[in-house]
Amino acid sequence: MPLDPQARFILAQLDALGEPPLETQEPAEARALREGRPRPAGPDVSAVEDLSVPGPDGAVPVRVFTPTGQGPFPVLVWFHGGGWVLGDLEMSDATCRNLTNAAGCVVVSVDYRLAPEAKFPAAPEDCYAATRWVAENADRIGVDTTRIAVGGDSAGGNLAAVVAQMCRDRGGPSLMHQLLVYPVIEHNLDTPSYQENKEGYLLSHGMMEWFWGHYLGDESEAEEPYAAPIKAKDLSGLPAAHVITAEFDPLRDEGETYAQRLMEAGVPTRCERYDGMIHGFFGMSTVVDKSKTAIAEASKELRKAFGT
Repeated sequence: MPLDPQARFILAQLDALGEPPLETQEPAEARALREGRPRPAGPDVSAVEDLSVPGPDGAVPVRVFTPTGQGPFPVLVWFHGGGWVLGDLEMSDATCRNLTNAAGCVVVSVDYRLAPEAKFPAAPEDCYAATRWVAENADRIGVDTTRIAVGGDSAGGNLAAVVAQMCRDRGGPSLMHQLLVYPVIEHNLDTPSYQENKEGYLLSHGMMEWFWGHYLGDESEAEEPYAAPIKAKDLSGLPAAHVITAEFDPLRDEGETYAQRLMEAGVPTRCERYDGMIHGFFGMSTVVDKSKTAIAEASKELRKAFGT
């Protein structure tokens, strides 16, 4: 399909900012530029609370979104995108609010440590620690420990896939579902989707080189499953998955390959490609119609997993 007109509009707006390519910037500069951009406001939810939870190397900030209704609620632990280098609780606030209301669950957004200040495996260890905290403090946030899911977009999708493996490998907590939105799955920049969408579609080949370069302490770490989840020899025993990809996204093929690998391992998996869409569209619900559709479909899968 051709590029969706709404996606084309977004790309034109970003191009008009005239910012230097991300891969030419220092991380601090890149963060400052993005902090200055207006961020869409999400819908109201019943309650929002900022907390700090114990991590492997100090406190990890989290934001807890609670829906209307009577708990205990199912819970989605959410990890934001940003290539492990960018992003924060504010970046994912609107998406978390949308998911809270549409899925009828508590959403716990995790502000994990960023690279290059904290390289791999800091981010996945923080995310796993936060997921364990949710399971161990269910009464504190009004959630049901038997109905826990993880999810994230882009690098956050990578972290969700990794945390699902960690929970399996480390004896818990038990997860019901993983929502992987255009996830980073492996350090392979030569897939057909990387070649087809090398530049011009928000996420570029050069940006992913920059992200991986800051995230990994050593190139050999790209072979470790907790960095590149497709490297796991065994994907059986993982929670049911919903994988969302975008047609004009360098990460399209690796997400779809991971979905296929999950299915081959006996993991119930739904894989959806959104034609005409670009990387990042899931968080553009105020201006992109297919973002609303994707959030609704993701929420439907979460409700099905939660039995609500």
